[in-house]
Amino acid sequence: MSTSVYALNLFNIVSKEEYLAYAKRSVKEVKSHHGRVIALGKHHESVAGDLSPRQVFILVEWASKEAFDSYCNDPALADLHPHRENGTKDYIWQLFEKTEDLRPFFN
Repeated sequence: MSTSVYALNLFNIVSKEEYLAYAKRSVKEVKSHHGRVIALGKHHESVAGDLSPRQVFILVEWASKEAFDSYCNDPALADLHPHRENGTKDYIWQLFEKTEDLRPFFN
């Protein structure tokens, strides 16, 4: 049974034009690969931690790891991903599994 995964995206914009070329098309493509944007926002303040702040965060829920991989590896999107890469810097992209409680961390 596949479980959903959450992709946390943190990044800075270096080219508004490049990133907009990605963002405008990616909304439809993410949805067609069984993903949905849960939240997005801009940096407000750093409260704790040693990671340098990023301007933007996006949290995407994917139906499964396979759905995420299909988005990343779809040959029809080969021309799309370079817009994200060229429009951003300091990109952090991490996948998380949903858990109902913290017990898995203590077993």
